[in-house]
Amino acid sequence: MSSNMAAALSGRCGFFVEKKNRFCKMIAARGKVFCGEHANMEEGSSRRIPCPLDPKHTVSEDKLDKHLKKCNSREKAKPVYYVENINSGSTDGETLQQVSLSERSRAELQSLLDKLKSAVTGLQCDVEDSVLSHPVLQEELNNPKNGDSAHKHLKQQSSLLGHLEALGLLGRGRCFVEFGAGRGKLSHWIHEALKTRDPLQTCDDLQLLLVERSSTRFKVDGKHQDTGVQFERLQVDIQHLDLSKVQLLRQKKLPLVGVGKHLCGAATDLALRCLLETQRPGGEAEPPRKRLKTSEPEPPPESGPGPDPGLGPVLGLAVALCCHHRCEWRHYVGQQFFLQRGLGAAEFSAFCRMSSWATCGLRAANQVPVPPGGPDRRGDDEEHEPAEETDAVSGFLPAEERERVGRLCKRLIDGGRLHFLKTRGFHGKLARYVNSQVTLENVVLTAVPSPAS
Repeated sequence: MSSNMAAALSGRCGFFVEKKNRFCKMIAARGKVFCGEHANMEEGSSRRIPCPLDPKHTVSEDKLDKHLKKCNSREKAKPVYYVENINSGSTDGETLQQVSLSERSRAELQSLLDKLKSAVTGLQCDVEDSVLSHPVLQEELNNPKNGDSAHKHLKQQSSLLGHLEALGLLGRGRCFVEFGAGRGKLSHWIHEALKTRDPLQTCDDLQLLLVERSSTRFKVDGKHQDTGVQFERLQVDIQHLDLSKVQLLRQKKLPLVGVGKHLCGAATDLALRCLLETQRPGGEAEPPRKRLKTSEPEPPPESGPGPDPGLGPVLGLAVALCCHHRCEWRHYVGQQFFLQRGLGAAEFSAFCRMSSWATCGLRAANQVPVPPGGPDRRGDDEEHEPAEETDAVSGFLPAEERERVGRLCKRLIDGGRLHFLKTRGFHGKLARYVNSQVTLENVVLTAVPSPAS
């Protein structure tokens, strides 16, 4: 025991943690020697047992019933906007046994390449460069205190705001729905851009809805206290989110703009369906608007199609894509697009795996591969589930050709999303919004209502 840890600190637990070579730092109750976790060391104390809801902590056996009623791990009541699997898509899809590329024969791989070549015929697979920026981030971009990681994120956020501005989506009088919000930095910069555009005006009629399934630390949305601006965070998986039941959206029925920075794999499909497709149950929804007679004119194009009469119209979206290898057929919005090309769930699963070649196809054959389950940064400092290893198929195609095939797979998957947007009355577009030195996953999907909508 080190000399400076010869005794427990005043008011702290007296239990010595041998593994850490120090006393426990938890606070002990008045008149007690040990904290609650080590209370079983007290003479005559009740035996402590692992909590049935979460064995990572323990509880006094004689106080178990009381603890279960207030344990943070207990199942909490679902919010009103939680509807099980409402955005999951068809549940009738094929159930396939996943087959890795390394387990496929050369003949099977060649057959997949032939199908891919046939499927992309006639598709616009070249993505144009459209690196934009927004002046609200310029000061931070020039701040020398920001490291490389922060600088890369700022470049992406600046370009995304630039695309929103170019599409006419960055304005007041609307609600921005950020899917996969994380700490909420994108919403933060949207708010800053609108706040600084005309300081004499208030940000009245501006709503920012942040959707994130995980509990996130260091959130920035809680710091905004501006009058007239409504920030709200929903901790829910996009898969189960019914926007028509979100009270914030029903208050003023402002037009909606969907945004997202690096929506991994199937999260993009879930967000598209959540925003544009899901049929809302009629139980608590407001009465539908009066149906137009055939002789009455159509509404103006700028109103845009909306997901539900109880909500405002959807003005558009801008979503940065990534991790196509994590897409799932059951969630994919472009199933009809694939079926029209004679493809199905089996080909989709294979193309998803092959899409990872776009971001790891140039890796040297003698480079140490990413360990299974380890972080896959891919240059953008984002943690994603690693793609499948390519060493097992590296002899089948040269590295440059594997990268090209991977990008074709990504464009084919995104082609289904563009087809979905078109069927919903939107004109979608793909563009490289930052260069590959910032992130290899540098494609943004944007959409606005088609003129004929």
